[in-house]
Amino acid sequence: MSASGGTRAIIAALSANLAIAASKFVAFALSGSSSMLAEGVHSLADSGNQALLLIGGKKAKQAADEEHPFGYGRERYVYAFLVSIVLFSVGGMFALYEGYEKIRHPHAIDRWYWPVGVLVFAMLAEGSSFRTAIKESNHTRGSQSWIEYIRRAKAPELPVVLLEDFGALIGLVFALAGVGLALATDDGVWDGIGTLAIGTLLITIALVLAAETKSLLIGESARPESVARIRAAAVDGATVTGVIHMRTLHLGPEELLVAAKVAVRHEDTATEVARAIDAAEERIRAAEPFARVIYLEPDIYSETAAAAGPDPAQTPGGR
Repeated sequence: MSASGGTRAIIAALSANLAIAASKFVAFALSGSSSMLAEGVHSLADSGNQALLLIGGKKAKQAADEEHPFGYGRERYVYAFLVSIVLFSVGGMFALYEGYEKIRHPHAIDRWYWPVGVLVFAMLAEGSSFRTAIKESNHTRGSQSWIEYIRRAKAPELPVVLLEDFGALIGLVFALAGVGLALATDDGVWDGIGTLAIGTLLITIALVLAAETKSLLIGESARPESVARIRAAAVDGATVTGVIHMRTLHLGPEELLVAAKVAVRHEDTATEVARAIDAAEERIRAAEPFARVIYLEPDIYSETAAAAGPDPAQTPGGR
C-alpha cells in the first residue's frame, strides 16, 4: 500500500466523520433518540481513530537511532491497535450502555424528521468515504478477496478505514431501523434495540481489528510470493548455489528484514564468497524493494548434517 493512498482514504474518512458527528449530535438534542446519540459517539470515535492513524503514520517516518536501530515503522501498528481499543470502549461499550438504558426507560422520539434526515445524510457521506477507501485499496489488493486483503495486508490503515466505514454504514441501517420501528409502533424500546445492535457491531469490528493488528505487532513474515522472489534472487547458481534456510520479518508495512543462510561451494575463496554475498543482496533488493535490512550467512551445505536433525531448517548446514 502506498502511504499516499492510505492518507487520502484517512483524510476522506476524517472529513466525513466530523461532519456526520456534528449532525448526529444536533439530531439527538432535538429528537432524544438514543440511536442518534450512539451513532454520534461512534462517528466521534471514528474521527479520533483517523487522527490516531495519521499520527502513527507521521511517527513511523522518524529516522532510526541507537535505541531503535531498525527504525519506527511499527508505530503504525501500535496506533492501529489503539484504534481497536477506542472503537471497543468509546464506541461499542457506550452504545451497549445507552441501548440498555433506553430499553429500561423508553420514551418517544420527538421531531422524527431530524434523525431520519441526518441518517440519510450520514449514509451518503459514509458511502463516499467507503468508496474512496475501496478505490485506494484496489490499487494493491490484486486478486485477493476482501477478507483475504484485510487479513494479509501489512499496512494497517486501509483495512482499518474499510472496516470502520463498512461498520458505520451497517450501523446507520440499524439506527434507521430502530428509529423507524420506534416511530411506527410509538414504542421507544425499538430505538434502544437499534442502539444495542450498533454496540454489538462495533465491538465485533473492534475485536477483528485487535486480532489483526496484534499479529502485526508480534511480527509477521513476508508474503509467500515475496519469500519466493527473495529465494530465487539470492541464488546465482555459481557461488551461491542455494538457500539453506531463511527468515523474514516486517519491521514496518514497507520495510522487511531478511536473514538467510546460503550455500556456497567449499572451494570458493573468502573474497569470492564476499562478492557473491554483496551481489545476492543487490539482487534481493531489486526483486523485493521492501527488503531494506538483509543478513546473509554463507555455509557449506551438507546432506549428512541436513539429515541429522529432526528439523533440517534448524540444523547448521542443512537445507
